[in-house]
Amino acid sequence: MIRWAAPPRRPLRRQPATLVALAWLALVVTAALAAPALAPQGPLAADAARALLPPGRGAPLGTDFIGRDILARLVWGGRWTLQMSAVALALAVGLGLPVGLSAGSLGGRVETLLMRLVDALLAFPTLLLALTVVAVLGRGLGPVALAVGLASAPPYARVARSVTREVRRQPYILAARAVGASSWRIALRHILPNAAPTLIAFAATQFGWVLLNGAALNFLGLGAPLGAPEWGAMLAEGRGYLRDAPWASFFPGLVLTLTVLSANLVSDGLQEASGQQ
Repeated sequence: MIRWAAPPRRPLRRQPATLVALAWLALVVTAALAAPALAPQGPLAADAARALLPPGRGAPLGTDFIGRDILARLVWGGRWTLQMSAVALALAVGLGLPVGLSAGSLGGRVETLLMRLVDALLAFPTLLLALTVVAVLGRGLGPVALAVGLASAPPYARVARSVTREVRRQPYILAARAVGASSWRIALRHILPNAAPTLIAFAATQFGWVLLNGAALNFLGLGAPLGAPEWGAMLAEGRGYLRDAPWASFFPGLVLTLTVLSANLVSDGLQEASGQQ
């Protein structure tokens, strides 16, 4: 019989790319929390005389079409974007984890029923499902977070169910059943702690996806109110000036890209640290 060796574990301190990604995420969060101190003028202060200024001493990242400082809007926009993403991720995990854990632990008809419901939701494109929710509930931080969270819950449920099924085959789970432990006790006391590394790593990946989907809704004008300093909305506002002022879209796009990339790198790093492929 061929036995596959478990991949070696690499502590986070030995993963330079993961450490850089963590540093970027920490920088983004810190800047968003310190926005009043870093940009006291606020994200809405406009000066038509300074419209479309290129990056320079007065405006490190330039200004937009009505003279608002792009750096200030990026810093303040981090609050909107990260808050929306955090709420959406919490909703995705809060809905997907119980469904996946229940399906994988209980099996039988319960698993079949729950997974068919998940499959029905997965049949809808993620963005289309989010668009439907926003169309019903209207614009704003809450509807966008709800829309993106609901759309992200089915993939998380799928992964949670798969990991749960893998863990429940382990000898210690069979031993717990042999001594008469209930299915829920086994799920919460034995399966969930051992499945946690994979579930946490996938949650980091999901963070990148909810960030992108939220930005997409705001880019389409379905999320943030008009003029709100949200990264996706800033991309949409700057696209009309790509020829004359490319910095108006470049910097929001760069920050969004680096943040999503960092979330994915952290996810990979967590998997390597836990010794999982």
